[in-house]
Amino acid sequence: MAPLQVHVKHAGKTLDVDLDTSLPPAVFKDAVYQVTGVPPERMKVMIKGGVLKDDTDWKKGQTFMVIGAAGELPKPPEKPIVFLEDMDESAIAEALSLPVGLKNLGNTCYMNATVQAMRAIPELQTALSTSPHLDVLPRALRDLYGNMSRTTEGYIPNTAVPQFGEVDRSGKNGILGGYAQQDAEECWTQLANGLKEVPGIDATGATIAGGRRFVDQFMMAEMRRELKCDEAPEEPSTVTIEKVLKIECNISATTNYMHTGIKDALNSRLEKNSPSLARQAVYSQTSRLSRLPSYLTVHMVRFAWRRDIGKKAKIMRKVKFASEFDALEVVTDELKSKLTPVSSRLKSIEKERAERRKVRKRTRVVQEASSSSRPAEENTDVEMAPASEVPGDLEEESVYRKRELLELEGLVDDDVKNDFGCSVTGLYDLVAIVTHKGADADAGHYIGFVKKSVFHAKSGDGPAFDEDDEDWYKFDDDKVSVFPKEKLGTIDGGGEDASAYVLLYRSKPLA
Repeated sequence: MAPLQVHVKHAGKTLDVDLDTSLPPAVFKDAVYQVTGVPPERMKVMIKGGVLKDDTDWKKGQTFMVIGAAGELPKPPEKPIVFLEDMDESAIAEALSLPVGLKNLGNTCYMNATVQAMRAIPELQTALSTSPHLDVLPRALRDLYGNMSRTTEGYIPNTAVPQFGEVDRSGKNGILGGYAQQDAEECWTQLANGLKEVPGIDATGATIAGGRRFVDQFMMAEMRRELKCDEAPEEPSTVTIEKVLKIECNISATTNYMHTGIKDALNSRLEKNSPSLARQAVYSQTSRLSRLPSYLTVHMVRFAWRRDIGKKAKIMRKVKFASEFDALEVVTDELKSKLTPVSSRLKSIEKERAERRKVRKRTRVVQEASSSSRPAEENTDVEMAPASEVPGDLEEESVYRKRELLELEGLVDDDVKNDFGCSVTGLYDLVAIVTHKGADADAGHYIGFVKKSVFHAKSGDGPAFDEDDEDWYKFDDDKVSVFPKEKLGTIDGGGEDASAYVLLYRSKPLA
């Protein structure tokens, strides 16, 4: 008998297959396999009235529906699946990349917050881990960071206390003999000074023997101060160059923004003896940065001495700080001329990067919507997205980044390029904050905040972390939580709640 022409439906398509009624259904299934790719052992053939069986009568023009997945079955994973409850603390920390907090040993929140904020300097951990000879405090900090990366539980910082071992004798907390509360800004300065002998590193992360120190490379700025006598203009001005670990933001009754407070601190007036007038005279001091480090620390001067009460008091005023800081406003004219070309070009490139992210995100949404609405078993034409929605002319992001890096490197001044560890753009991103909560300068509570992206570095040619994720981690001693970027405005100050006290800015990378 001549073969019958039948129709087979599979994955939304209708296919024609020859059916020889003199042969068993197994032969027919093999013929279906040839046109659909679905193996017979995973195939289910549906006909009107049920499933195809061995005794089913064949009919001319009959339509069959084939259910089954074409291709090979999924292969088992190369490595066996391990569940979280079966992992130890080290494995969990590595798998989830979770940062950990530090246990409070009694009034040690100032140190916990400071140590967490310094974790936002990955080059510091590289320098500590590669240096063969370290002093007591740098070695303790290296071990502390190493231990924190291998656990998910709050860690006890018992090896980083010796610099701040003052005993609390006030009895305010009901316990005598515990650690005394300290100032987090003083702790930051002392830690940085304790790290001054840590050897510097080169671009590969290797230790530089006999060269510059790490703090001088990555954390130390240079300040040019010019002193002029207001009462004797003919008197020659005095210029000095000073190394500084931080710049200060003075807070007055009119200070509303961080950058205005910084400018106020850089322009001051003082009285001193004038050699030309042979008496006390008023001088104007103008300070400008002549070197910008990769990591710039800003100190919000929130504690001032009050003569009427005979002790330090907190300045509660609300002062808004910036998540991005352009330091070209506070540098010398010479340094500004060196940094302006690359800084201006990087600003325009960042706008282009943001636009590319928007196009890719918009396209991804359109494609996901199209795939979710596509019928699984019917031969229906799928409406394509408009050409304007599909970035067909966009290359891989890594291609753009390499091209941009090459262009920007060509704009970097030679003197700046040879100073490894300095900022080559003068543009900064905020990466860490230490806040103070309370009204008393000698009490209260310190909390650390670190940007999430710090703990998720780039790997390979592309970013391993979503660049649009700008949330933060909040380190309240051993309690770690996610702090949305929208809430950064709540730590500007204005009351006894947490107020930004120490801010760490990182120089923007070229790529």
